[in-house]
Amino acid sequence: MTAEQLKQLETRLWKTADDLRANSKLTASEYSFPVLGLIFLRQAYNRFIIAKQQIEKTLPVHPTRGIRPIEKNDFLTAKAIFLNETAQWYNIANLPDSADLGEYINEAMRNIESEYENLLGVLPKEYNLFDKDLLQRLIRVFNDEALNDVSGDVFGRIYEFFLNKFAMIGAQEGGEFFTPPSLVNTIVKIIQPNHGIVADIAVGSAGMFVQTAHFIEEEEGADPSNKVTFYGQEKADTNTRLAKMNMAIHGLEGTILQGNTFYEDKHDLVGKCDFIMANPPFNVDGVDKSKDSVKKDPRLPFGLPKNDNGNYLWIQYFYSLLNEKGRAGFVMASSASDAGHSEKDIRQKLVETGAVDVMVSIGTKFFYTRSLPCTLWFFDREKEKDAHRANQTLMLDLRDVYRKVSSNLHDFTPEQLANIQAIVGLYRGKRDVFDKTVKHYFDTINENLLVVTKKATNLSTAFYDELNVSIEKIASKEVHKQWMTAIDLDDINWTKELVEIYSKYQLTYSKDKNIEVLSKDIINQLKMAKKGFNNLLKAMNTFVKEAGKDADLRKQKEWKTEVLDKLKTMELDYEKYAKTIDKILYFNKEANWLVSRFPKSEYTDIAGLCKVVTKEEVATNDYSLTAGRYVGVAPQIDEDFDYEERMAEIKVELQSLNEEAITLAEQIQFNLNELGL
Repeated sequence: MTAEQLKQLETRLWKTADDLRANSKLTASEYSFPVLGLIFLRQAYNRFIIAKQQIEKTLPVHPTRGIRPIEKNDFLTAKAIFLNETAQWYNIANLPDSADLGEYINEAMRNIESEYENLLGVLPKEYNLFDKDLLQRLIRVFNDEALNDVSGDVFGRIYEFFLNKFAMIGAQEGGEFFTPPSLVNTIVKIIQPNHGIVADIAVGSAGMFVQTAHFIEEEEGADPSNKVTFYGQEKADTNTRLAKMNMAIHGLEGTILQGNTFYEDKHDLVGKCDFIMANPPFNVDGVDKSKDSVKKDPRLPFGLPKNDNGNYLWIQYFYSLLNEKGRAGFVMASSASDAGHSEKDIRQKLVETGAVDVMVSIGTKFFYTRSLPCTLWFFDREKEKDAHRANQTLMLDLRDVYRKVSSNLHDFTPEQLANIQAIVGLYRGKRDVFDKTVKHYFDTINENLLVVTKKATNLSTAFYDELNVSIEKIASKEVHKQWMTAIDLDDINWTKELVEIYSKYQLTYSKDKNIEVLSKDIINQLKMAKKGFNNLLKAMNTFVKEAGKDADLRKQKEWKTEVLDKLKTMELDYEKYAKTIDKILYFNKEANWLVSRFPKSEYTDIAGLCKVVTKEEVATNDYSLTAGRYVGVAPQIDEDFDYEERMAEIKVELQSLNEEAITLAEQIQFNLNELGL
């Protein structure tokens, strides 16, 4: 299943499931966990069937007793959950109407829990609270044929998609169970957790572990279970259950325990972790510092902060749990980077260790339940042993880097994440990610340039010539003359000129010289070709609309097959053509963003974006770890941006919108007249 197909499937499943919720009496929190449980059941059944088929092929055969029966342990080896008849999705989906569906699913969940100790008490068992009709319709949603043969990872992605959506509608009070994927991915890409012990002591729904697994699979091409061991701790019972179910649905193993991290280290992890990732609750008050477990906590090597804020407890936990080569990445309130008094003293001690590796300022609207900015902190204990590296910290200000998802939500695109990872790699003296990223951009641009140039001739000449011949044959001389007048051949010529672009302007990436992206002239030519052909289509449609008022012409069968159908095909081809040009422009923009700042494939300080600072500079700035305090302000005027051209484009766009508004108003009036209103 392609990424686009998966996206369409996720969207379709969510829309149907959310429509059912909207028309029920259930709140989002009452609805979310059971729905995630159904995804779990559906995925478990798919894995069960696939594993069963594989197991049956390898079962030993005894000379007298025949083929050995399948056992539960066979499924453990195949990394699947054994399901008895009651818990198998096929049987659930085909229950008779007379069955108590809610209680049946509850029993299915109990049966699974009885077989697996790590799932005991984890799975939802509140299906009897659902209206029977609602539950039957939900079963039909996840009985979608598209899910029959998909892999476990597809279900994992669907589970993540639903988690994300439930978080956005406030399915859990405060939204603390879910860290937005952009922030998780930023942390994962910067610390690169690919071996040893990976821990999250504010584990939420285990998103950090799931993204770690994706990273290992995609970047390392390895099985996560052979590379890392996961340890998680979570205060809330519901979140602990979400995390365990999330791990199970992704086929991941780990130990997740419930406990209040302020008072206990359930896994005894001090000095043992290779990687720490977390999004702890910000600015927590009310920690009982009179407890011996707090006063004598070995996880607080720099002392107990005097105020009542828990931020610097968390920060010390993450540092102290790392081994001598460990890395940590975590989300923290922006205020913590400049906090004063005893927290400043602790921050000073942290800076002096040399472990503070990267500080990243994130803008507003990255969380679903609050719009405040945040900061990502990164520790690297291995830096402490290298005098040069220990004296350096990368300050990265990403407050102006984001994609606007909606008026209330921002995130990072995959390309923005790749650019961030490339910058950090250059800072660390490693060019591999930068090289890989730029090469990917250039390969994508070249592939799409080839597609555009191949389509250009067909779109600009073949279709026009075919329509011209057809109209001349079908319509009167007067109508054909109107057709010839309607078409501006300059619009066709813009597209024709694209044919020469591919052979002349393929991008090549060289590590040994300054990197160049597509020139402004080529970008303008691509834009004008897209615009010109769009104008051509509008002119054609306007002509067809006017010519179609001729009743005799409409009666001719050829008018539909030779003109209307061909024009529709032409429009569909243009849509693909325009999207391909947009893709070229997009990847060229991302490539330009990166290589214009680092043209020699080497790290350099960039005003408004990044700066490497020394301990002395940090000390001079009152031990502040706020990136914006160091990187300065980027120039407000983009020297490469043609403001006059953009204003001209805006005027044309405005004129086009006005014309469309007039046409729409005329159509509405026509429809009203037809209805006799």
